[in-house]
Amino acid sequence: MAENKVNMLADFAPVSTETWKAKIIADLKGADFDKKLVWRTPEGFNVQPFYRREDLKGLKTTVSAPGQFPYVRGTRTNNDWAIRQNICACKNARKANEKALEVLNKGINSLGFCLDKEKLTYHFIKTLLNGIAADCIAINFSICVCAAPKLANILVRYYGRMGYDVKHMVGSINVDPIKNMLVKGKPLTREQVSAKIAEVVKAAKALPGYRVVGVNSVVLNNSGAYATQELAYALAWGAEYMTMLTEAGVPNYRAANAIRFNMGIGGNYFMELAKFRAARLLWAKIVEVYKAPIFTTALRNAAKMNVSAETSRFNMTIFDAYVNLLRTQTETMSAALAGVDEITVTPFDITYERPTDFSERIARNQQLLLKEEAHFDKIVDPAAGSYYLENLTASIAAEAWKQFLAIQEQGGMYQMVSEGKVQEHMAANLKARLNDVAKRKEVLLGSNQFPNFTEKAGKKIKADAGACSSICTCKSKPSAISNQPSACGCGNSCENALPTLPVARAAEEFEALRLETEGAKKQPVAFMLTIGNLAMRIARAQFSCNFLACAGYKVIDNNGFATIAEGIKAARKAKADIIVLCSSDDEYATLAPKAWKKLQNAKEIFIVAGAPACMEDLQKLGIQNFIHVRCNVLDTLKNLNAQLLKK
Repeated sequence: MAENKVNMLADFAPVSTETWKAKIIADLKGADFDKKLVWRTPEGFNVQPFYRREDLKGLKTTVSAPGQFPYVRGTRTNNDWAIRQNICACKNARKANEKALEVLNKGINSLGFCLDKEKLTYHFIKTLLNGIAADCIAINFSICVCAAPKLANILVRYYGRMGYDVKHMVGSINVDPIKNMLVKGKPLTREQVSAKIAEVVKAAKALPGYRVVGVNSVVLNNSGAYATQELAYALAWGAEYMTMLTEAGVPNYRAANAIRFNMGIGGNYFMELAKFRAARLLWAKIVEVYKAPIFTTALRNAAKMNVSAETSRFNMTIFDAYVNLLRTQTETMSAALAGVDEITVTPFDITYERPTDFSERIARNQQLLLKEEAHFDKIVDPAAGSYYLENLTASIAAEAWKQFLAIQEQGGMYQMVSEGKVQEHMAANLKARLNDVAKRKEVLLGSNQFPNFTEKAGKKIKADAGACSSICTCKSKPSAISNQPSACGCGNSCENALPTLPVARAAEEFEALRLETEGAKKQPVAFMLTIGNLAMRIARAQFSCNFLACAGYKVIDNNGFATIAEGIKAARKAKADIIVLCSSDDEYATLAPKAWKKLQNAKEIFIVAGAPACMEDLQKLGIQNFIHVRCNVLDTLKNLNAQLLKK
């Protein structure tokens, strides 16, 4: 019997982009296509509602293969990234060693140690690394900049005595004077910065697999930087160090091989995935500039961007903290699919306590899950060929490059940091971003939208929250804006001569408001006076409950009342502090004045849920409180707290 070959695609005629768009416009029924469906991203470019094969034409991101210059598709031919955990070794090498050996048996293959320069000796490092097969994993260190060359010499000596082939050891020493200028406010001349990084590169010459100069753009990510902003500054940062090192006589390929990018992972899933792809492309192009007199094979290989990625703290919360697990999981997925070299997952409880054994275990397992169950390590650059992601990569690359050139025109990264311009830019950006959070343009589940109505968080907050690890006993305060091991990098004290990066999480102001309510003598009660149109009163009651619960108020919803008087009577029986009228716009014209007549001289605060056409008329009567989607939620709740908590 002859086989019947069916080609279903042949039954459908090709549809052009113009036809698709015409159909969409028709379905919009007069609404503007660009205003309704084209997304203007905070990163500075537009994203179309759909992409097709023709949108790949001319994109340079699609012409390379994994492991090939300019590395947009990855620097390796596999996707087996390193799983990292940081451990504080500032005081006790033996305890840090015990913990390191423990976590190595639980899936970790990259260790990060925070060291105190006062404790740094050969014996200390020997104790710290005792029993650790240092040639089988990556070992990373963070220490004061001035002690980094000494550390490099000790490592060369120790590895040699242990019989390791030092040429094949991998790891890092996170020397980053510019980060210290940004975070500590430590003033340094350009010559001082150049001398510090050149010294450690020369000291680590015998460890060619060690990246000893860090570009810690994670601190920008944790200060609220968007993807293109972090990337542009990171590129300028790296280019500054490349220039300094080559000017100091370090060969171009060695300079590039010495630099590691410690980058943050934001919460925008596809944007962050594309960010790392764009980062490799642009960094390879920057390194290529240093090719004089020729672009050697050694420099081409050194143009492979080495990225250690860390989940962001900016969007982590104290309330509904288990949602942090969802945030860090999707962030980890972005970085893993993007092909970064190493990932550190921030424990979910870092915002209110030193990470516990449980939270550190979960943080490890989040990556193990992606490898052993989701098999993310089995496919290189799965984003390749995606119409959307390829265009997103190209758009991020174009915008970040534009910003990078603007930084260079202002003198480069060092110049901008020394003049406080980067700090000023990030402060303005943070202010704008927090304003978006206040207005719910940026949603933080459990904080400014859909809070856990009954949660109390005050008692779980510990004074030492945010430390670099669960056993940290540092004298100095741990970094509040990075999960990188904290290190001062200057002398015994810092002169805060420079402005520093702003330190904030997106949810902090909402959390402060809710904690204020939690600490009050009486929890305010908000009562939903639902009346009239069934669909509208239910919708507005749900909206109002979520709105007011963000301040920690007790909210009481209702099925509906036949009259205003009946609703007010029930509200007073419930001892309500706030009465929210929930109905339809048309009915507010008669219902709101009736309610106001009974409440205008009463102790309860009266609120109308919505922004009806009759709002101006109602305001003339004296009704001033309205809550709706265009409200500044934070300011509204602050005003309510000021009235309620002083009683």
